[in-house]
Amino acid sequence: MSYIYVVEDDENIREIETFALRNSGYTVLEFDCAKEFFKKLAERIPELVILDIMLPDEDGLDVLKKLRKSQETKKLPIMLVTAKASELDKVRGLDMGADDYISKPFGIMEFISRVKAIMRRSGSEKEKFLQLGEIYMDNGSHTVYVNNDLCELTFKEYNLLALLLGNAGIVMSRGEILSCVWGTNFEGESRTLDMHIKTLRKKLGDSGKRIKTVHNVGYMIE
Repeated sequence: MSYIYVVEDDENIREIETFALRNSGYTVLEFDCAKEFFKKLAERIPELVILDIMLPDEDGLDVLKKLRKSQETKKLPIMLVTAKASELDKVRGLDMGADDYISKPFGIMEFISRVKAIMRRSGSEKEKFLQLGEIYMDNGSHTVYVNNDLCELTFKEYNLLALLLGNAGIVMSRGEILSCVWGTNFEGESRTLDMHIKTLRKKLGDSGKRIKTVHNVGYMIE
């Protein structure tokens, strides 16, 4: 599953972007400042960064410059989002290495279309099919089969399984799972996560045993 990091200090715009991206099947982590973004980037590099230029702690173009200078992120797809709409601003951002540039306010359909175009060009578009042993997921039809039998999942259960399958063999922390699937890392939601893991295991039958609990950390599928 493709990860997208949204770096935007305007809460309303960030929520709109995040909601639209998640509805399009992407796993999204959101940040309101450069500091927290770089902290997470050190743990995991996403498939795309949606970067606002006007950030509270650091200029977005300086963030872009740092990303392009780093060996690990020099080819990381980046879309700039900003209220600056002059041609000079756009040219400057693109010349500094941005893959695309969209000005506020923007239409959600255009925004998602541009995101998908970048993902296609970079080869980062999420896999249409995911499979682990007897578990088979078709992201095109949004269906899951276990031993060739259709497995009926709720929207959240499906996204939870997709996240685990897309990171098979990797331990996902509780906070990371909550942020990716529910859009929050509030610890009070942990009970919700545990209940969804329980029902998901039950619906997967014997295959549910593949979902392992990692004590004091989170979950993984193997």
